[in-house]
Amino acid sequence: MLKEMIEYIAKSLVDNPDEVRVTEVEGEQTSVLELKVAKDDLGKVIGKQGRTARAMRTLLGAASTKAKKRSVLEILE
Repeated sequence: MLKEMIEYIAKSLVDNPDEVRVTEVEGEQTSVLELKVAKDDLGKVIGKQGRTARAMRTLLGAASTKAKKRSVLEILE
């Protein structure tokens, strides 16, 4: 559910939605969601001063708390 949410948000923001990849790495206590987008779209996902990325992390935090999990978003270059 969390992976799909991040994928949906990212695809809505970028020019190349086909190149959006979200992989989930399960840890013992935390799952890490790795977001990879096209090089041209990196700025759109991060936003001015990281605002968009921060907003995505806030949404992920709220959704993962509701799902009783701990998730972290990493944006890969």
